[in-house]
Amino acid sequence: MKVTAISAFRDNYVWAIHDDRSAILVDPGEAAPILAWLETQQRHPVAILVTHHHADHVGGIRELTARHTLPVYAPGNEAIFGRTHPLLGGETVVIAELGLAFQVLATPGHTLGHLGYFGHGALFCGDTLFSCGCGRLFEGTPAQMHASLSRIKALPVDTLIYCAHEYTCANLDFALAVEPDNPALRKRLEEVRELRGQGKPTLPVSLSTELACNPFLRCDEPSVAAAAARHADHPIQPGLATFATLRAWKDEC
Repeated sequence: MKVTAISAFRDNYVWAIHDDRSAILVDPGEAAPILAWLETQQRHPVAILVTHHHADHVGGIRELTARHTLPVYAPGNEAIFGRTHPLLGGETVVIAELGLAFQVLATPGHTLGHLGYFGHGALFCGDTLFSCGCGRLFEGTPAQMHASLSRIKALPVDTLIYCAHEYTCANLDFALAVEPDNPALRKRLEEVRELRGQGKPTLPVSLSTELACNPFLRCDEPSVAAAAARHADHPIQPGLATFATLRAWKDEC
C-alpha cells in the first residue's frame, strides 16, 4: 500500500492510497489538486473515504463523482453529498481493486458522526487526532473525544497516523507549554523543523511517537495532569478531567 499526500487549501491533506493504477481518496475537500494529481500520476480513482462532513473534507466529492463513478463511504448520520455507503463504525470497508480492507472506527468528538479508517498498519483519522494535538469539539463532548482518543491509543503502537491537516508546528508549541521537560517532544520538534524546512509533510507519524509526545493522549500522565491543574489553578484528576482542561486551554491559544 502506497500513500501520497495531496495538498489542498492552506493546510489540508487529501490522502491518496494507491498502487500503480488505482487510488482511494480520503477526505477530498478540493477537487482541482486531486484531479491534477490523478492526471499526472495516471491513476484511476476507485473509492472515496470520508471521515466527517466539514466542507474542507467533502467539497470535492461533487466534481469527482461527476467525472468518475465512485463509491463514497461516509458517516451515515451526517449530511454528506454523494454518499453511497453510510457507515456508523464497526464495519469493514473492502476495496477490491487494491486488495485492501479497512476497519471503520467511530470517533465522535470533532463532529458527532466522525469516523476513522484503520488497516494495513495505518489510521486515517481526519480531524480527531493531529500530531501533538486533537480536533476542536465542534459538536461532541470532552467525554466523547476522550473515548475516541482512547480507542486510537489501543491500536498497535507502530500504526502510522495520517491526519488531515498540517498543524504539527502549532501543536508542538502547545505541547511544550504543557510538558516543557519532555525529551520526546524536543526530539519531535527537531524532526518537524527539518521536515518543514525541506517543504515536506510532518505526517504520517507513528502512534508510538504520539503516545510519547501528544498531551491529549497523555492525560493519565502525572506531568500532564499537573500542568492542567496549574493552568486551571485548582486540582485536576488525571484522565477525562485533564483532557477537558487541556482542550479548553488549547482553545484559548
